Amino acid sequence: MRGPARIGALLSFLLMGLGQIYHRQYLKGILFILLEVYLLVFWSLPFRYAMWGLTTLGDTPQSRNGFTVVQGDHSIFLMIEGIIFLISFLLFLWVYYLNIRDAYKVGKMRERGIKPNTAKETLTNVWENGFPYILLTPSILFTMFLTILPLLFGVMIAFTNYSGPNHLPPKALVDWVGFDTFLNLFQLKTWSTTFYGVFGWTVVWAILSTATTFFLGLIFAVLINHKGIKLKRLWRSIYILPWAIPQFVSILIMRNIFNGEFGPLNQYLKALGLEAIPWLSDPMWAKVTLVTVNMWFGFPFWMVLMSGVMTTIDKEMFEAADVDGATPWSKFWKITMPIVMFSTAPLLIMSFAGNFNNFNIIYLLTQGNPVNVNYSYAGSTDILISWIYKMTLEQSQFATASVVSILIFIVVATLSIWNFRKTKAFKEEDMMS
Repeated sequence: MRGPARIGALLSFLLMGLGQIYHRQYLKGILFILLEVYLLVFWSLPFRYAMWGLTTLGDTPQSRNGFTVVQGDHSIFLMIEGIIFLISFLLFLWVYYLNIRDAYKVGKMRERGIKPNTAKETLTNVWENGFPYILLTPSILFTMFLTILPLLFGVMIAFTNYSGPNHLPPKALVDWVGFDTFLNLFQLKTWSTTFYGVFGWTVVWAILSTATTFFLGLIFAVLINHKGIKLKRLWRSIYILPWAIPQFVSILIMRNIFNGEFGPLNQYLKALGLEAIPWLSDPMWAKVTLVTVNMWFGFPFWMVLMSGVMTTIDKEMFEAADVDGATPWSKFWKITMPIVMFSTAPLLIMSFAGNFNNFNIIYLLTQGNPVNVNYSYAGSTDILISWIYKMTLEQSQFATASVVSILIFIVVATLSIWNFRKTKAFKEEDMMS
């Protein structure tokens, strides 16, 4: 014979709240029943329509009857509505599961001879033991609809043909095309040439911009912390200014300085009898300029960080090394560098991921230029994120941009996870073990 736990769980599975009523928790059971009845009565048809819209993306485009515009289905609105209802349905399933589990737990209490809580006792128990969950619930809901929904929408766009000019709602419908956009990105020459070129430069840019700022910051930190340097605070204050000034303003100033025709830098070169350098108009020089300017913006952060780490190193370690006859170079590589790397490696990985998507300096300084005739909607200095910007806001190639976004996530997430797992700073064993 089945016990109260299984009977209550089965009844709650058939209809929310029946198990609670079976356990004589009438108020809780009635609330669950009213919730399910409300959803079945008022949300069944909207849910079916939303799922139809999500699966079909509409079947009637906008049309014109004489001078009258006949509104049709808007594929993107249907997709968003479908995602909202899908997320809501998953939340409902979670509540349904909680209802079944609650009925089962109360039934187990009855089998052990424990009287189920009354409505007042239930409210008191929820308030005392479930208070953290009550506070977290609004955050969960906001996360579902403000974070997960846009992510799902962005991913789903990659499996459609949402692009201009032939598939832009409401004048035209959007269709599901599966992995066609992914295949086109790698197989069609017009797309694959651009993708491989931009992706290669993005990787090189991320490595160079991270490594140069890191080691330049390390050099300045070592120099400032040298025993013979006076007014250390003054030097730190001076060198931190590039980081303190808003980057937007500084980049625009740098853009004028490196202007090939009117920039003061080329004017000085001409005054010295040297030829002007095409800082922003030549592909190679434009990339060199980007790395150089990024060094100016990025090294103060590492300098300040490493200076702080170096000041915490135990002086007795250097004194012991002096007793053993160690040279300054060996002390740096055997003592200073390992401790600095241990403290900064996680941030170094985060910096690489940030530079992989460093849109500001690329777009504000060069706008992805100079033009590359072999690329589609991209310039010689465009990285993946700036290429996505151009495809979406300038060319309406939303599906391809979504595919590239997914690939960026895969690359950055894979590299970050692998590096984090290899970084000693994230392991539990002692640094010196």
